[in-house]
Amino acid sequence: MQGGERYNSISDRLREEFGRKTVKLGIDAGFTCPNRDGTLGYGGCAFCSEGGSGELSAHAEDISGMSESIGIQIERLSGKWPDAAYLAYFQAFTGTYAPVPVLRRRYYEALSDPRISGIVISTRPDCLGEDVLDLLEEINRDHFMWVELGLQTIHRATSDEMGMGYDVSDFDRSCRRLASRGIRVVAHLILGLPGETREMMLGSVKHVASMPVYGVKLHLMNVVKNSRLYGMMPGYTPFDSIDEYVELVTECLEYIPEDITIHRLTGDVPRRYLVSPEWSYKKRTILNGINRRLKEKDIRQGDRCLRMSTEA
Repeated sequence: MQGGERYNSISDRLREEFGRKTVKLGIDAGFTCPNRDGTLGYGGCAFCSEGGSGELSAHAEDISGMSESIGIQIERLSGKWPDAAYLAYFQAFTGTYAPVPVLRRRYYEALSDPRISGIVISTRPDCLGEDVLDLLEEINRDHFMWVELGLQTIHRATSDEMGMGYDVSDFDRSCRRLASRGIRVVAHLILGLPGETREMMLGSVKHVASMPVYGVKLHLMNVVKNSRLYGMMPGYTPFDSIDEYVELVTECLEYIPEDITIHRLTGDVPRRYLVSPEWSYKKRTILNGINRRLKEKDIRQGDRCLRMSTEA
């Protein structure tokens, strides 16, 4: 951990890797999801937005548009980060849900752009067949890459209620298969899913921390307009206050070993889509609160792992 930070941030790790600020460029490559096209269901997971979490992505449905979509985002970001490195981020919907020849074209089109330094692929843990794993292993040999697996929760009752169509056993299997091929895995968890207690959320964190993961994303549950969750529970608010969320996140960090990179501690949703919690858009306030709490309580990532190891 660098610069006095109390957790192992991915921004620091990427600065070590590329020698400068590194930014992900969200790309919507025109994929869908088995939970939307009728294979498993329609409408996606209950918490998912209409855009499949790709509202901030640039669209590149056809190959000729990939370079343009990358260029548009770089131009928009260059004022803030004039000398940044860029990773192509296949974020929207399910980033491995297409025939392998299509995936190959999309991925390599992005990687062939000289402005791109690596690739990030976000997917469901049940969408990683052997042919897809072979392709990812091939890419990983020559390019910087990680794969994000949307676990969200280890609790079957929650995954069933949210209509996810997969569970922790799918995650465990895919995580191990990716890791066995030398591919970095980043696990995605949602804090504040309906019906989950603090102990349940910490249980999900502890499980992920025991797996061969490169990184963890902790995402604040955002209820968004036009999601099935909003229709099911229009008055649902996952946390009563920023302080309650900050307290939970700081405890989560204590259970994550210090060598695991932290990719997210809250959530990004365009304000026009946000229903609750109404303070979710205050990202800087939330992060400042987490950093302040860590300092006040003298907490560092992995503290409880160290204590459990010493006690053992």
